[in-house]
Formats: sequence, C-alpha cells, structure tokens
Amino acid sequence: MAAITVRISTRTSDQVGQPVIHRIGKDFDVTTNIKRAQITEDSAVADIEISGDLVEVQRAVAWLHTTGLQVDALDRSVSDGGNL
Repeated sequence: MAAITVRISTRTSDQVGQPVIHRIGKDFDVTTNIKRAQITEDSAVADIEISGDLVEVQRAVAWLHTTGLQVDALDRSVSDGGNL
C-alpha cells in the first residue's frame, strides 16, 4: 500500500471548475481523501491524499502532472500491507 499527499493548485481561473479529484478516483484504482481545500471563483488549492497500490498511485500522480495544475508532493509513505 502506498500513499502520497499532494497539493494541487490552479494556475488559471478556468481550472477551478474541473472535476480533477473525481477523475482520480474514477480513472485510477486509488482512494482520495481531501485533507484541506480552499476554493474561490478565481483559484483553488487542495491537499489530497491519494492511496492504493503503488503503481496506481504513481499513475494517478503522473496524470495530475498532465492537467496543467501545479502539483507538489507534501508527504509519501509506502507500507508492506501491515506486515511489520
């Protein structure tokens, strides 16, 4: 299991209404958790935790980079499924 928290920020006001978080959860086999968000008519910033299989998390983050949004990693974790 892997998880990453990313901050996604709009660069233009046109990006504010895009269903980015919905698309991540629908198009990739991951779970999204909105940790913090601030959205106005002109801008949006959200801290999103994306968790799931490492490959799917990587695919989701790679896709985010293609959206034109500012994407910054805040923290990452990888576990072996709880077998310590």
